[in-house]
Amino acid sequence: MMAKSEENDFDDFISNIAADNGQEAQRDDKQFSASSDNSKIVKWRGNFVPEKEAKALRHVFDNLQDHFGHQRPDPRVRFNTSLAHPGHGQFWSGDVEFTYNIDGDHCTIAYMSIDSCLDLTPKLVHKHGQPLLKGYGTSWVYVHLPEPTFERIKSYVSVGTGWDVSDEGAVYDPNRKLYAIKAKMHHAEGEPKPSFWEIKEKEGSNGGDKIVSFSRLGSVQEVAAQSHQQHVHRGVCIFSVSMEVEGTPNFKPHPGAGYEEADLSFTLVSARTWGITDFVAPIVHATSPSQWR
Repeated sequence: MMAKSEENDFDDFISNIAADNGQEAQRDDKQFSASSDNSKIVKWRGNFVPEKEAKALRHVFDNLQDHFGHQRPDPRVRFNTSLAHPGHGQFWSGDVEFTYNIDGDHCTIAYMSIDSCLDLTPKLVHKHGQPLLKGYGTSWVYVHLPEPTFERIKSYVSVGTGWDVSDEGAVYDPNRKLYAIKAKMHHAEGEPKPSFWEIKEKEGSNGGDKIVSFSRLGSVQEVAAQSHQQHVHRGVCIFSVSMEVEGTPNFKPHPGAGYEEADLSFTLVSARTWGITDFVAPIVHATSPSQWR
């Protein structure tokens, strides 16, 4: 059964995807300059994007295909990145790209998706009334995923980039064998906030399969502020990912050359949710001193 997302309220999100990928979001039939690979430009969700990019966006965001989790143990996607030095500090970093094999067509975008649980539960406050997890639900959230899923993602990073991945920033629950990863969220004015979508099901015609779609409830921040939504939600979360490796300013680090493991940083872009779950024990206080600041 293939899930289809509703088109309403999605143009603002795709506009930012277009901007992030160096494409202008346009709403008329004016001439549009093609990308450097001269790929065909198509209109999707009210915006013009390269045809292969649109195909991959539909594949990941609309049809929820090739996400990491129990439904597909081996997603048809390859990871790649190119590290650069920002001009200061000891770390080299780069955004991770994902190339999907869609019916033999290799399409690259900056997004991946994971079967996971999004934690929107309230967090503890200390005696002075300040939150123990500063910025939680506004600038970041915990996303829980099974240990095998996390290990599979790490193996894909290793195969695609050559880098082994550390567990830096992840919290492990040995009782349930779950990892909680810290996912950043855009929240400043003018930034594209992550969207929150809820499943809608209706009976198919003549007793056929149920028709599944998703309705956008708002941004994750807006939903997290509603008391009746302050639970752990299960579903598929979609992320952009960056990688960071410690090195020296003058020499680019390379895998297997004596450098440390790479750290991954996840930014939540969208959440498609099936409902709430009681299986996950939410984190309610800081697990490291840095989260107190």
